[in-house]
Amino acid sequence: MRDLALSAVVAVLLLVALKHPVVGAYLYTWVSLMNPHKLTFGFAFNVPFAQIAAITTLGMLLLTRKRQPLPLTGIVVVQLLLLAWMSVTSFSAFAPSDSVFERWVFVFKIHVMLFATWMLVTDAKQLRVLIWVVTLSVCFFGIKGGVWTVLTGGGGRVWGPPGGMLQGNNELAVGLVILMPMLYYLRETTPHRWVRHLLLFFMVTCAFSILGSQSRGALLALASMAFFLGLKGKQPVRTSVLLVVLVVGAIAFMPENWSSRMGTIRTYQEDTSAMSRIWTWITLWNAAVDHPLTGVGFMADNQAVFQRYAPLDGQWHIFAGAVYVAHSIYFQILGEHGFVGLGLFLLLWLTTWVSANRVSRRAREHAEFASWMPLLMRMVQVSLVGYCAGGAFLSLGYLDLPYYIMGFVVLCQALLRRQAAAATPAAAVLPQRSGPAYAQAVPRVPGR
Repeated sequence: MRDLALSAVVAVLLLVALKHPVVGAYLYTWVSLMNPHKLTFGFAFNVPFAQIAAITTLGMLLLTRKRQPLPLTGIVVVQLLLLAWMSVTSFSAFAPSDSVFERWVFVFKIHVMLFATWMLVTDAKQLRVLIWVVTLSVCFFGIKGGVWTVLTGGGGRVWGPPGGMLQGNNELAVGLVILMPMLYYLRETTPHRWVRHLLLFFMVTCAFSILGSQSRGALLALASMAFFLGLKGKQPVRTSVLLVVLVVGAIAFMPENWSSRMGTIRTYQEDTSAMSRIWTWITLWNAAVDHPLTGVGFMADNQAVFQRYAPLDGQWHIFAGAVYVAHSIYFQILGEHGFVGLGLFLLLWLTTWVSANRVSRRAREHAEFASWMPLLMRMVQVSLVGYCAGGAFLSLGYLDLPYYIMGFVVLCQALLRRQAAAATPAAAVLPQRSGPAYAQAVPRVPGR
């Protein structure tokens, strides 16, 4: 039954996308983030819905006039430079070429579809729909997991959508931390009271889901995000108090085994999992120092890299022969793309933060944007705080979710540019310096 229902929904949306290509972008976003076909049990489980949606969307992008040029903002320029550098580092990768090429295709496919989405979303209404799609596609699992955490007394871990980058408990928790500010934004800008109450329920359940994941990194990310959410909310004092009550109350609800696991943050030297991450970071640092420009390329979690650069003296001998993923967006990018790649990666998020500030200031000058765009930009910044904090402990350097958040800034920049262009008087043309028009514009002086 699920298979038939999902297939019917996708088929209808594909048909609508033939007339309104932006619907194809929504469909791809939903399928790629949520993986709804992995929740079925029949033929739909292995159907490549995301690929079908991508082909349809790209095809209609070439045919339709309902699109805008790719907004070449500072964010997009840095993004293109980062992608170009990742291509360069792929030629000197340590991993087998087929694995490197597969990862390169994976990363570029994400960004191509991001570019297509930004070209098809052309007005404020479509942008708001995109925010809803991105937020609910992932928060669905947070809502479900939060309810399950409450019903079971926090007795188990919450897991993400099967088959995606957010499948793990740690990854889902960080994804929910990134999207909590978007739930807040939607709640503050929704006129319907019952929708506002529903979104508040979503925020509470997602908070329980984050804690129910039993992710120590996500707990730190949640605290960081909540602090900035309080600062950048519409009413900082009230928002901060509500967040403190929510987080403290949720933590008090969790069982003793959860508290014991979170307590290992202070005693990380006694935790093998934590020490293995530090050992991996040292390995990737050594690799980057040896190859400062290009790193070791995609798929740094391979035997060749760890045999050459992993420390095995002293306490590290227990990890001899082991291979781990980076468990950090910073060391992941550093190890795979060198200091140049890490610099571009950090510059991308810094540019996003600065651009959000500029958009927020400019939006206040336009009545149609002043009521929602500045708040959206502040919530984008809060989401970035959650990603940068939670990503410090997870290999999420290529996760598409924060790039969608970044895209909200790009689309707002495009809206402001279009508004500025429309406000420019078409008749504001300087008189020419010769001919009748110029002769009439320059007054004659008597006697000449």
